[in-house]
Amino acid sequence: MKILIVDDSSVMRKLITRSIRQAGFEGHEIVEAENGQQGVDQVAAAKPDLILSDWNMPVMNGIDFLAAVRGQGVKTPFGFITTEGSDEMRKRAEDGGANFLLEKPFTPVKIANVLDQYITK
Repeated sequence: MKILIVDDSSVMRKLITRSIRQAGFEGHEIVEAENGQQGVDQVAAAKPDLILSDWNMPVMNGIDFLAAVRGQGVKTPFGFITTEGSDEMRKRAEDGGANFLLEKPFTPVKIANVLDQYITK
């Protein structure tokens, strides 16, 4: 399975990757992008099975990235990992076609609880 992680912080991308591994999801290929525009490009090139995105990023933010991929007919499960956890942001994410929103900070246990339904261990 291929997982796309989109976040403008390389440290956060590494932390998410490590947490996915610590949550027991071994052997999955991780593809990275620094912003939503690179994410759109990676969705086309890598054809990921799961997309994890930050909300606040330069060039193209996460909600615009979600709109772009859903606008292209991409049905890949899409979740936000972000500090944006208000009810308003959750509604915007849901209305835009996101499958989930996981707030930072997170733990491998929280990652496991959310990702269990989307990827296999």
